[in-house]
Amino acid sequence: MSTRGHRRRGIGRRLLIVACCAVLAGVAAYAWQLRGIVTNSAAGDRARGTYLQDPETADRTASAVLDGIVRETEADPGLRARQATPRRTTNWRTGGWRPSDPLVARPAAGEPTVGALFSPGSDGDPDHHCSGVVVHSPAGDLVATAAHCVYRAALGFRTNLAFVPGYRDGQAPYGVWVPTRIDVDPRWTEDQDPDHDVAFLRLRRPGRPGEELEDVTGAETARFDAELPAPARLVGYPNTAEQPLECFNTARAEGPTQVRLDCADVPNGTSGGPMLTDGHTLIGLIGGRDGGGDERTSYSSRFGEGIRALYERATTGPANPGRRQAGPPAGQGQGQGQSQPTR
Repeated sequence: MSTRGHRRRGIGRRLLIVACCAVLAGVAAYAWQLRGIVTNSAAGDRARGTYLQDPETADRTASAVLDGIVRETEADPGLRARQATPRRTTNWRTGGWRPSDPLVARPAAGEPTVGALFSPGSDGDPDHHCSGVVVHSPAGDLVATAAHCVYRAALGFRTNLAFVPGYRDGQAPYGVWVPTRIDVDPRWTEDQDPDHDVAFLRLRRPGRPGEELEDVTGAETARFDAELPAPARLVGYPNTAEQPLECFNTARAEGPTQVRLDCADVPNGTSGGPMLTDGHTLIGLIGGRDGGGDERTSYSSRFGEGIRALYERATTGPANPGRRQAGPPAGQGQGQGQSQPTR
């Protein structure tokens, strides 16, 4: 009995040592992840909601994305030629549109104006954690995404962001682009107001001075105060997939400040993806209420006067040397009218 008792006590001590080692390893992993999160964050101008990216930091981010995460490839020349042609909208209310049946998101072909938002480094997120869309602007360098994709409470702006338009299966057919400037509404930086879960990023392509994003990919046109309900399509990149998904359904007002689109199986990573009507008219971004939605519904902050003002601030702010300067405030050509869990 005494021998067996000693053995049991010995086994118990070994199990305790193993358990302690596991706890210490977990603490070390958490500390390493927290270090990565803090290292890849910056306060920016919190009161205004603006961050001007350090060029060297941005270049390192692009290099990290291209170092084993994605590879640049040449897009089909015919597709590039079509992107240079002005994009035409169609009236989906009169035809050419139908809701998905069943109302479940399905894989979609990659398209130049929609891309995945990457954040390389040990910050606890997958390689691509959100989505974004190229939006027409005077300087041709603008992407829209959800504010919660670029600004985290108590931490500030992410500094390790890169946008890969048309991303699919590890390929970057239109290059890797990094921010020069990020704008969010101060109501988001202050208390993460879901009615202002929108961000605009101005981008450049490292190693390609003078090349403008919109010249390469084309762009969607933002519409503010769009009439709802409206036939719509949402697009986004799940953070566990290497291609986008899409779903068609009617976008409806959810109160005065939110838009909803009911469709199942729109997972994490799709936040910041566009809600489009009439083919190429942007009326929302996956985000807003509940960090973007739940298993059956996606939300967006409604594009009203507050989002219009943010767009105009983003597009008329300082541009990098050597870039086309922004023209008058946008609106001409426009239509009428700790962070939350991310989609």
